[in-house]
Amino acid sequence: MSISGNKRTNAERDPMGQAISDYYRTGKAGKLRVLSSMFYEDEIPVPTLFRTFGEMPRLEQKAIELCRGRVLDVGAGSGCHSLVLMERGLDVTAIDISQLSVDVMRERGINALNVNYFDETFNGKFDTLLFAMNGIGIVGKVERLEQFFRSARRLLAPGGQLLLDSSDISYVFMNDDGSMDINLAAGYYGEIDYKMRYKNITGEPFDWLYIDFGTLSMYAEEHGFSCEKCLDGEHYDYLARLALK
Repeated sequence: MSISGNKRTNAERDPMGQAISDYYRTGKAGKLRVLSSMFYEDEIPVPTLFRTFGEMPRLEQKAIELCRGRVLDVGAGSGCHSLVLMERGLDVTAIDISQLSVDVMRERGINALNVNYFDETFNGKFDTLLFAMNGIGIVGKVERLEQFFRSARRLLAPGGQLLLDSSDISYVFMNDDGSMDINLAAGYYGEIDYKMRYKNITGEPFDWLYIDFGTLSMYAEEHGFSCEKCLDGEHYDYLARLALK
């Protein structure tokens, strides 16, 4: 999953795409920094964006195992999930808002498109919509879940499914005594602002959503989707499967 906003990016403001391109072409890359007003600066190790199936966490492996039919890999980044699915004989289309990432995926033999998942002119019927690496994060805020599910309806074939993983980050706000420091007036606690930096390239700020399973289930039900938890991860994360009722 390409961790970035939902607008298509250009190379001058595309730190992740440039990091992916550098690593693919030279075998090395600088630090890909992740900045937020809520957390300390973090870093994404660029080689992990090119991981193999054996290097993926169990949630991602399980999601790949559950994929079927024609698959849309949303926010595909370097295409590591798409490649594994192709090796398993599935028909895969990868999309990303980063043209640099799409160029790399195409060179790796992937059918990749520079497309925004929310673009209502993008059509197709897929049996599986895959949102790996907290791919639902592209929603940004819970208020945009309606648009997320509307796009899913447009893109799903009859009997199709969505596979996504996310995390309940309420633990971040937990005190030693078990109480929570969450400002309910400030909106849903899983809505995080981010900005990325790579070398001298700084990306546009964007919103990113981490959603707990209960909240996801509630919104899915509201928009006519079933929602089941397939697997719990090791650190407050989970894999979910959604389908139209």
